[in-house]
Amino acid sequence: MFDFVHENKRAVQILLALLTLPFAIWGVNSYRQSGSDVLAKVDGVKITQQEFDDAMRQQRAQMQQMMGGRFDPAMLENPLAKQAVLEGLINRRLEVMQAHALGLAPTDAQLARMIASLPYFQRDGKFDKERYRDALRTIGMTPDAFQASVGNDLASGQLTQMYDENGYASRAAAERLIRISEQQRVVRVAHLPSEPFLAKVKVDDADIKKYYDDNQGAFRIPERARVEYVIFSAAALQPGESVSAKEIEEYYSNNPAEFTTPEQRHVLHILIAPKGGDAAAIEAARKKAEAILAEVKRSPGKFGELARKDSDDPVSAAKGGDLGFFTRGKMVKPFDEAVFSLKPGQISDLVQTQYGFHIIKLLAVKPPYTAPLKEVKGAIEQKLRMDKAETEFSQLANNFYDELQADSLKPAAALAKAQIQKSGWLQMGQRQDYPWTDKALEAVFSDDVLKKHRNSTAIEIAPDTLLAVRLADYKPAGIRPLQEVSADIRKQLQRQRAGELASKQGEALLAQLQHGGHAGLKWSAEQTVSRSTQNPAIDPELAARILQADAGKLPAYVGAENPQGGYDLVRVEKVEDAGPVDDAKLARYEAGLRAASGDELFSAVMADVRKRASISVRNFMANGKG
Repeated sequence: MFDFVHENKRAVQILLALLTLPFAIWGVNSYRQSGSDVLAKVDGVKITQQEFDDAMRQQRAQMQQMMGGRFDPAMLENPLAKQAVLEGLINRRLEVMQAHALGLAPTDAQLARMIASLPYFQRDGKFDKERYRDALRTIGMTPDAFQASVGNDLASGQLTQMYDENGYASRAAAERLIRISEQQRVVRVAHLPSEPFLAKVKVDDADIKKYYDDNQGAFRIPERARVEYVIFSAAALQPGESVSAKEIEEYYSNNPAEFTTPEQRHVLHILIAPKGGDAAAIEAARKKAEAILAEVKRSPGKFGELARKDSDDPVSAAKGGDLGFFTRGKMVKPFDEAVFSLKPGQISDLVQTQYGFHIIKLLAVKPPYTAPLKEVKGAIEQKLRMDKAETEFSQLANNFYDELQADSLKPAAALAKAQIQKSGWLQMGQRQDYPWTDKALEAVFSDDVLKKHRNSTAIEIAPDTLLAVRLADYKPAGIRPLQEVSADIRKQLQRQRAGELASKQGEALLAQLQHGGHAGLKWSAEQTVSRSTQNPAIDPELAARILQADAGKLPAYVGAENPQGGYDLVRVEKVEDAGPVDDAKLARYEAGLRAASGDELFSAVMADVRKRASISVRNFMANGKG
């Protein structure tokens, strides 16, 4: 409620995405003076070839994550897919421009607080500048460029959120939506499997050859490589570093703040937020807060009960107003000052912040605590070992690059005090486990490695971590031969044609049922279907037909092909309307409607922004770029 990071979970997700998908960052190349080819201009602001390549890599990684082994890199090689990626960059640029035009942007202080709070940039629980700079070097960015890029994403997020939270939703529309969404239809299902029809299916060699010729893309094998590799890292050097007792004692004496936990206070609070920004709304909130404060003062034991009932901070209200322990400076200033002026058990007067009016109760105080040396000795020793390892790594890094000029990885492995390892089969665009980042895979499939059979250069795959590879085996891209896949094709065609026969019989039975006949089917036990809750036993397409069926005369019958094969017939037996609508449910549906209408409004606004913008796009598909 009071913490910028807590309020911006989407922003944290953006930051993590920036760090875990190197170079897949919108806007990064706005800050690189690379002289890249310009693919488009949006009101004079360039979108470069490099930005497009980065976005393509991001799209490839996302599709690989979603589709797994079914992903084919060729899916992104057609002009329509490339054009869609470029359109996404243009739309994103327009959103950021519109957000800036409306004055939407986090402050420098808010960005700094957010970045400092991310565990990715912390060492021993505290923000570490060197770790921050190392992480940014890994993705090829300066701190200023990183903050600017994140600021753009946050501004765009604030713009969409502004519309999502201010859409229109009437009570009548919400009530109607509840009735439609929560109506349940009670059904029984009969399944006609395809297996009994397999014996009637004939598939000859000509059918198999035709399917193979018509679906060459399904049998494409991308180029693949296996490599030997060496990882050189500070972490691997750490066990060989020695640290004396004197060094540990000196570090402990020179860094007392690292081992001291400042005073912490445990509080409950009740927040009463104005229902608008005008003076009348603020005064109404004040009066309500004063009445609750008077009741709390009369009956302090009811604080948690009143917080659950009346507090407008939903997170803490569910816990009786409990905000847990925190240190000075973690909350907004008026709230912070009030908390640190109270004595245990004391209840504050009203405290006003930008969020509304607070009533605060101090439960307990944890005094400052300095851990004795014996408690932190092990942690200090590990830190000093790592510091020495990082120093040695920096000193040896250039030597590692030099050793890669040899005709094997052995000299580099000896320097790194590491084993030469062997990879499995790798391919470009396919999501891989560590250490196979996008940059590492680019090195694997570079001309130096594949064609010239040299060691790769050193690739930074993480802070203080370098990777080098050498080709062990290679298979070019190609098409699997017919004899290798013919058996699979035969089975697929048999299943497909058996399914068609089952569907034909199912449609005939459905027509018979819809005209009052009896098909002698074995119906399942009763189950329910509704728009608000998916029934995992019923395919979504069939569920849609059930909900669209005319329930004026029951039973009603519908049917559809089953995605797993065969045909499903359904008898709709009765319709159960939604129950009474309580305020909580109504509020949830109104919020959903507001978000939907806000999204529609946002789309309309951005369409207008785009219409008024000056956009020029080069026909980069025609000349082979991208």
